[in-house]
Amino acid sequence: MSVSYQPDLVYVDGSFRSGHEVVVAQDGTILRVGPIAATEGGVGSTIRRMPGRALLPGMIDIHSHSFQRALRGKAESRRRSGPDFWSWRNIMYRCALALTPEEIYDVARMAFLEMTLAGITTVGEFHYLHRTPEGEAYADPNLLAKQVIRAAQSVGIRIVLLRCAYVRSGFGLPPDVGQVRFLETDAERFVRDSEMLKREIAAMSAAVSFGIAPHSVRAVPRDFLRVISSWAQTHSLSLHMHVAEQPAEIEACVAEYGVTPFEFLDELGLLTQDFTAIHAIHLQMGEIERMGRGGITVGACPTTERNLGDGILDADKLIDAGVSIAFGTDSHTQTDALENARELESNLRLRHLQRAVLDGRQGEPLPVLLFDFATRAGARSLHVEAGSLESGKAGDFFTVELSEASIAGSLPGELLTNVVFSMSPRAICDVVIDGKVVVEERRHALQGEIIEAFRRVQVRLGSEL
Repeated sequence: MSVSYQPDLVYVDGSFRSGHEVVVAQDGTILRVGPIAATEGGVGSTIRRMPGRALLPGMIDIHSHSFQRALRGKAESRRRSGPDFWSWRNIMYRCALALTPEEIYDVARMAFLEMTLAGITTVGEFHYLHRTPEGEAYADPNLLAKQVIRAAQSVGIRIVLLRCAYVRSGFGLPPDVGQVRFLETDAERFVRDSEMLKREIAAMSAAVSFGIAPHSVRAVPRDFLRVISSWAQTHSLSLHMHVAEQPAEIEACVAEYGVTPFEFLDELGLLTQDFTAIHAIHLQMGEIERMGRGGITVGACPTTERNLGDGILDADKLIDAGVSIAFGTDSHTQTDALENARELESNLRLRHLQRAVLDGRQGEPLPVLLFDFATRAGARSLHVEAGSLESGKAGDFFTVELSEASIAGSLPGELLTNVVFSMSPRAICDVVIDGKVVVEERRHALQGEIIEAFRRVQVRLGSEL
């Protein structure tokens, strides 16, 4: 049986339209988006009227490390976590070492619950916890990945499991005991384990899919990267990689290979439309041109990048070069795709001492451009049929209450501007993923249970971190 959703306004192709419906088939895909049919949905259709609400496509978070949700509130002291990204990693490693498989599930459920409440309907999980706290392999090498997938299925969020390769501490560096749960040093074994997980995911629901994530140039040497990227390209998989988050990474890449990170990746043939570079903040001369020529995506994570002091993305230059931008929450310091969108633009205003820096780029008004980054661009990066309200796409969307204080009084022509720049997450009412209502009237059915399980994990971790 199909369901016809009938709010006051529907966001279609850059504007809000009244008198429209979104009809979702029983299999979770969108049947049609358009004026409400005179037959009121037709035979076998359920009508769900949503007065006082506007409906928008679900947002997409392309870069999550869900276990790091347990770190929130534990790493904001210079005394505890040090002055920079490199010292912050130590407390992150302690968190990674402390979690049991069941706690990884509980923490991931909390991260994914918070995403759904924020209107995020798809997550790209950059997953690099593979081994026991002692560095041994589990009997099932994909046990922890499956815990994260199970968490996503419990919450109801669409997930792309990006299986991460992490081989070493870095060029010329000794092993780091904090990384023992990440490390997999045999490329062929990594491919076998990834193939096994890929096959198992293929037998799951349409809301679960698979991609590959070499961690970074410093953590994955050239020969290993060649093997796994070749396998990923053979299967047309999305391939995500941290690139140029810190100046020290550029220095290490030049020391090892004699070229900058994007020159290195270009020489390997990785800069294609299937490639997403996470962060890409510290860019060298000529690299933006290489990125644009390949049509890659940059995964911007402004809320995490400001928290870690990473730097500011040259979003204006990247967009002008033809690089796509999508958003990720990364370390879950804050889970808000629209805050990422605001900050991407706000950082450029502070840098250039101008307003509306990105307005008109790619021929789009600023709010449309930023919302596309939070939706359509993420869908391209993760290879999912979502991110827009179109026939055949996934039935993933959220509603906002038009009378909520932060957007109250918005005329249809200015509503998207207020959603992107001013809206409080409190305005988000309902979230539908794969045609299923996941959040209704601002609440998830499992919200109390998920929060209580997460609280117990936090109480235990309190004495260990």
